[in-house]
Amino acid sequence: MLWIIFMLLLFISSMEMLTQNRWKKQASAGLLENCTGCVLCSEDNGCITCHHRLFLLIWRDGIRQYGMCVHTCPPGYFGVRGLEVNRCTKCRSPSCESCFSRDFCMKCKDKFYLHKGQCFRQCPPSTTAQPGTRECQETCEPGPWSEWSACTHEGRTCGCKWGLETRVREVAGAAKEEGAVCPALLETRRCRMRKHCPGGEHRTA
Repeated sequence: MLWIIFMLLLFISSMEMLTQNRWKKQASAGLLENCTGCVLCSEDNGCITCHHRLFLLIWRDGIRQYGMCVHTCPPGYFGVRGLEVNRCTKCRSPSCESCFSRDFCMKCKDKFYLHKGQCFRQCPPSTTAQPGTRECQETCEPGPWSEWSACTHEGRTCGCKWGLETRVREVAGAAKEEGAVCPALLETRRCRMRKHCPGGEHRTA
């Protein structure tokens, strides 16, 4: 009778150990799946610290917080390297797709235009939208046209039937940024010249 009880207890103990081992394997498998690249990992919250050169990405799902180690930060985040841990930090503007720092955007989401690190629905005054890059580019504000120059052809003011005359205008106000979009600052047009030069040929200075 004692032998039967002993065997029964041994069987129950073996089944408990088998169940515990199976649960540990399942938990370890799930933990490893959520802890790729981790140095420290929590079963409930994922990665806590990452291997060198990886970034720790933390996001929230309701009241829970999860961590993941990634090579590059996803859209809407930028990487910050630190002494203890490298982190993916979220861009402050929700309309920013990628940023250099928390407040300086480098690329905006669709339907937004980028200007000096900020995203706008419409480009600010004195700028124009560039559909290809979705950026707002500075525009020039030129002054009035000058008077038309003398009609010349290869430096001569007479002796030909047709010549060219030009006029120019300058950008008013302070100098604009490099790459600003400016309208035409010089114009030329055909003009009639005197075919015969009285008293000989004259050249412009």
